[in-house]
This record gives sequence, C-alpha cells and structure tokens, in this order.
Amino acid sequence: MEYKFLFSYLMVITALYYAYRERLGIEKTLFINSVRAFIQLLFLGYILTFIFHLNSPFELIGILFLMILFASYTAQSRVKLKEKGYSTAFLTILLSSSIVIASLLIFGIVSFKPNEIIPVGGMIIGNALNVYTIAVDRMKGEVENSIDIIENIVALGGRLKDAFSLIGKKSVKAAMIPVTNMLQTVGIIHIPGITTGMLIAGADPFTAVSYQLAIMYMVVSVAMFTGIFSVRFGYDKILRTVKQS
Repeated sequence: MEYKFLFSYLMVITALYYAYRERLGIEKTLFINSVRAFIQLLFLGYILTFIFHLNSPFELIGILFLMILFASYTAQSRVKLKEKGYSTAFLTILLSSSIVIASLLIFGIVSFKPNEIIPVGGMIIGNALNVYTIAVDRMKGEVENSIDIIENIVALGGRLKDAFSLIGKKSVKAAMIPVTNMLQTVGIIHIPGITTGMLIAGADPFTAVSYQLAIMYMVVSVAMFTGIFSVRFGYDKILRTVKQS
C-alpha cells in the first residue's frame, strides 16, 4: 500500500515527455525537483517526530530561520536578480513572514508549540516564497517591455520609484491571483485538507472551519505583505538586472 504512490509518478513522466518533445527547457529541473520532493518529504516525516519534542523557543526560532534562509536561496535561484538578489529575497520573506507569525502568536491563534508553530510557519514562509517569485518575475517582464519609458521618466527628472508605481501595482495584483482564486473556490472546488482531516478526527465542523479560515486569512496577509515588500526592496535591483541582460 505504501508504495502505490509510485504509480502517480507516471503523470510526472508524461509531463517530462511533453516538456522534452516541445523543447520547453524545463524537463531537467522538473525531474530533479520531483525526486527532491520525495527525498525531502521522506526526511521531513522522520525529522518532524524529533522537532515535535523540542521545548526551547530558541530551537524553534532557529528552525524557522533556517526555513527562511532556504526559501530566500530558492527565490533567488528562480528569479536571478544580479545585484543583492539573495539579500532582497531574504529581507522580503523575513519581514512578511515575521509580521504574520507574530500576529498569529499575539492574538493566540497559534501557540509557540512545535506541533503548531513549525507547520504554520512553514506554510507562511512557503507562501511568501511563491508570492515573491511571482511578483519579481512579473516586474522583470514589465520592465523589459517598458524600460524606455522608465528611463525617459527618470531623464526628465522623475523618481525611479514613481516610474515603477504602475508596474509594482500590476506585479502585486498578479502575485495575489492564486490567493484570490483560492478564496473564491474554497468549499466548492478547493477542499481544504486541514478541515477534512479535523472532521475525520472527530472535530466539530465549526472548529474545523474556523481553524481553516485562520490559515487562509493568514495566507492572504502574507501574500499582500510579500508583494508590497517585493516592490519596495526590489525595483531598483530589477532595473539593473534587466539592463545588464
């Protein structure tokens, strides 16, 4: 029973074949990441049994910090800003994640226990990573298409920050699309795993739904903060990256 999941890899093989046939150039990355996902999840399954027994707040903070470091590395490897790319990703993900995690702790939505703060923190940091890469990638594309306009605005005495205003808004809006789609379809198309799991475990429906809503609203919050910080910290680095390409 445990090994039947391997048959699902046939779907990945189909995607690999299509990517190779159409020369999309992503087949190597797709293959490596699909194998990496298996190894990482297998490792996670064993390491969580150890993490959930930790009691020191410093140990838990250290684990969250390591998550942010790796998320920043992953973000930079995807968008490849040529100047201070890693520090930009790190600062964006750190600030947006810290604000949301701190808010959840202050309002008592989650407690600083390993079985709560680590999974929730992972979801927050993971969503910050996704929004950062989408926002920065969208900004890079917009700058490539309108770099002449930006340079003309600056040449006429305008501020670079003002020239990026519309581009930044479009980028944040694009990065928020997956989140808004999730809110619109939840309970109709998207069936949340947390709610389902809690109901199977015998929890009251209102309790299960309340916890799921807290998680979803948390995702909305971290997405907005990450989008804003991505524009605030990255616009000048993106311009230099495009001009050097």
